Formats: sequence, structure tokens, C-alpha cells
Amino acid sequence: NYPTGKMSSHIHGLAPGDSLEIKGPIPKHPYKANEFKEIGMIAGGSGITPMLQLAQHVLSDPNDRTKLTLVFANKSEDDIILRSTFDDLARKHPDQFRVFYVVDKATAGWQGEVGYITKDMVKKYMPAADRSDVLVAACGPVPMMKLVSGPKAPDYSQGEVGGILKELGYTSQQVFKF
Repeated sequence: NYPTGKMSSHIHGLAPGDSLEIKGPIPKHPYKANEFKEIGMIAGGSGITPMLQLAQHVLSDPNDRTKLTLVFANKSEDDIILRSTFDDLARKHPDQFRVFYVVDKATAGWQGEVGYITKDMVKKYMPAADRSDVLVAACGPVPMMKLVSGPKAPDYSQGEVGGILKELGYTSQQVFKF
């Protein structure tokens, strides 16, 4: 439970027998196999959900050769949901899927990145912006999205590319905000 998190506070405030309405699935990006040579994914916290769906979809198709790289940011190592799932995908598909973890608060022995997503991390892990055959997908809390890709427009359309991705030269054809 995150004290300032609207959703986690609401869910943790529910009593046994209370109900919670959930909508979905909501198609966001009509994925086509091999449309991109490489897809970079930047996720924060529960923003991992569409990235898991995308990774499972791509990796379940033996004819899809799209390379995937995931950078997954969380508050702490204990907050990394689905870590074993992503580690298993990386082990099973070493030539097609890579995953890197970032935490705000590292404990002794942590071997991943520390802090917030930075321009250097994006340059290190994401496909380069000077290629037309790449996509970078982003999903996470509002502050992360503002930092990385810029927010969606008020009408929830993609809006302008902003943040680190804009600074590095990515275009609206190369960025998708979930």
C-alpha cells in the first residue's frame, strides 16, 4: 500500500465482500508481428501490465523476430512485480528479450540501476532514435511519464513526445504512451 497512491489506498480500504469494478481489455496499439525490428519498453510500477502483454504476445509467435528490451522502474526491489516472469522470459528468449531493473532505494547487494530513469539509461538500453524501425513504449505513474515521454494529451490521445525521449530525438512515430 502506498499512502499517497490513490488506487492502492482505495483497494486496501475495501472490506471483505466489497466489490471493485475493473474495465478492459482496452486495445491500445494494434500490434503487427515484425512491424518493428526492435521495441524498447519503459515501465514504472503497475505500468508494467501492457509491457507484459506485449512481451508475451511477441515471444509466443515463433515467426515474430522483434527484439524487446524492458526497463522496469520501482521504488524498491521488493516492489518489482512479476520479476520471476520477466526473468524467465529473458532466460527462454536470450536473443530476443532483455530486462533491466531500476529501483529508487537499493539495498545491499542490489546489482541493477538506482534512482529514476535517466537520459543515460535510455541511451544505454533503448533502441536508438536515429532508426525508423523502432518503437519505444512507456507506461507508468504521471511523474515518470512526464520525465520519460511527456504526458498524454488532455483528451488521452498520445500528445506530443516530451521528456527524455524528445531530448534524444525520438519522434511521435517512434513513441507510444500506454
